[in-house]
Amino acid sequence: MMERYLEPHQARLRPPTQYESLLGDSIERAFAQGIVELPGLIAYLNQAGPGPQVGTAWTEQNFCQEMARLGQ
Repeated sequence: MMERYLEPHQARLRPPTQYESLLGDSIERAFAQGIVELPGLIAYLNQAGPGPQVGTAWTEQNFCQEMARLGQ
């Protein structure tokens, strides 16, 4: 049986922007602290940053929209 592996960047079309890297790092720090529910994550991002590219604060709605945009 062939051993399976995961190449985490196999679908990446370009390197991440600085904003994407900062946002990903902040989300990882929140997860490391046990924050796994959306309201807690939104509160963490509003405190720790980075802020959203549009608007002044994260909301559940603009966070979900941003994740959908970044996932394209």
